[in-house]
Amino acid sequence: MSCIAASSKSVSITDCCLSDVTQDEKHTHIREWWAGRAAHLHLKQRFERVCLRCVVFISLKKLSFSRLVHDRMLRNRLPEGIREKGLWLGWLEWLMILLAFLMHRLVANIPAMVPNWRLGLAHPCCIGLLFLLLLPSSVSVREPRHQSHVHRTLLKPHATLPLSRSRFSAKTQLDFTTHCNESCYHKAEDQDKEHLAFETLYADGSRTLTTVDLDEVDVDPPPRQLTSRHKRLKRQIYGADGRFNIRGDHFLLDYPFSTAVRISTGCTGVLVSQQHVLTAAHCVHDGKDYVKGAKKLRVGFLIPPSVNGTRSGQAPVKKPLVRWVRVKRTRVPKGWIQGPQEVSMDFDYALLELRWPHRRPFMRLAVAPTSDHLAGKRIHFSGFDSDRPGELVYRFCPVEDESNDLIYQHCDARPGASGSGVYGRVWDDILERWERKVIGIFSGHQWLEINGENRDYNVAVRFTPLKFAQICYWVHGNKVDCSQD
Repeated sequence: MSCIAASSKSVSITDCCLSDVTQDEKHTHIREWWAGRAAHLHLKQRFERVCLRCVVFISLKKLSFSRLVHDRMLRNRLPEGIREKGLWLGWLEWLMILLAFLMHRLVANIPAMVPNWRLGLAHPCCIGLLFLLLLPSSVSVREPRHQSHVHRTLLKPHATLPLSRSRFSAKTQLDFTTHCNESCYHKAEDQDKEHLAFETLYADGSRTLTTVDLDEVDVDPPPRQLTSRHKRLKRQIYGADGRFNIRGDHFLLDYPFSTAVRISTGCTGVLVSQQHVLTAAHCVHDGKDYVKGAKKLRVGFLIPPSVNGTRSGQAPVKKPLVRWVRVKRTRVPKGWIQGPQEVSMDFDYALLELRWPHRRPFMRLAVAPTSDHLAGKRIHFSGFDSDRPGELVYRFCPVEDESNDLIYQHCDARPGASGSGVYGRVWDDILERWERKVIGIFSGHQWLEINGENRDYNVAVRFTPLKFAQICYWVHGNKVDCSQD
C-alpha cells in the first residue's frame, strides 16, 4: 500500500513510511528524529538568547552614551533644535530595542523542523542586531556644538620695569568694606591693559612692574548672564550662624579642606598648584603700599594635631599645628593698586609663590560660570575666621546675585576669612563629571546701592576670562597652558 493511499484511510504517514523496516529500526529512527529536533531547538534558543542579549547590551550602551552627551549639552545650553534631535535619536534607539524583541518573538514561533531554517545572517535577529550596529551613534547628531571660533583674550607679557623698594608701611585691614552704586554694578568687564598689568614683590623687598598685551585665541567659553535677586539682610553674619568647625585628622587633612592655608598677615589662602597660593590682595597690599607683614610673608599648612596635656581629671585636648613656609614671590594686579576702592575690589586677589613645593592636593581654577551652571547654585569656602582662633571654618550658601566681576552672597564670615578660595561644583567636559574648582576669592563686605535702596552682601571676586588668564599666566608662566585649561 502506498503512502498516498494510506493517507486516505487515516493511516499514519510515519507508520506507512516505516512499514518496510523492523520495529527496532522504527524506534531508532524515531529516537534520532526527536534527538535531532531537540538539539535543533536547543541550538536555536541558545542562539536567540545570545543575539537578544547583544541587541539589548548594545542598545543600552548607546542610550547611556546618548544620555551622557545630552547631559553635556544641557550643561552648555545648546540650541533647542540640537537637543530635540538628540532626544528623538534616543527614542529611536529604544524603538530598535522593541523591534529586536518583537523579531525575537517571531523567530521563536517558527517551527524548529522547517528544513529551510538556517542560522545565518538572514535570521531576523541578526538583521536587527546588524541594523542596530549600523545605526548612527548620538555623537554625530548630538555632539555639543558650542559657539565655535569665539575669541578669548590671553595675556602676553610686554615689558618688565624695575620699581623702587617697598616701604611696607601699610596696616593690614582684615575687615574690608566697600560701597558700590548702579554704575559700578552694571559696568562691563574691564578690558584695560593697565589694570591687567601686575606688580611682583620679591623676598628681598625689590619690586617690578610687568606690562602686558592682549592676545586673542579661539576657544569655547560658557555663556554668561546677569541675574538679579535681592534681599535685605544683616552684614557678615546673616540670621543663625551657618558656619561649621572642621575638626579631626580625617577632615582637616582631607580634600577639599586641606587646600585651605593660613596667611601670616591674618588671612586665608587656597592652594591652586604645587607651589602657589591664591589670596586676597588687601591681605598684602592696601592699594598704596604693601602691609608690614608682607616683608616676611609666610603661608601656614595644617599638620596632624598633637595631644597637649591639661589639668588632672580632664581629657587631653588636640590642637591643630601649623607648619609655616616662606613666600618667594608675591604678585598683585595693577587694577588693585590704582583707582578708588569701588574699582579695585574687582581686582582683590593676589598670588603667592612658595619657596618649595608643598606636595599636597590643590584645587584647580576655572572661569566663574553663572549660578545656573553651578551644582545646586551654591558656593563653598573654608577659612580661618578671627572669632574662632585655631579653627578651620567651612560654610556654603546659594549665590544671591552676581555682576561681571563680583559674586554677591550671604555666606556667614568674619575677618580672617578674607582670601578664602570660593569654589563650586562645575561640570568638567573632559572628565565628564562635576568637579570642585576655584571660581573666586572671598573679599569682604559691600554696600550695594540700587534704585535708592542700600543692600549689604558678603562679596567674592569673580574670575572672569581675563582674570583667569592673568592668574593662569602667573602660575604656569606661559599662555599655552592657559589656553588649554
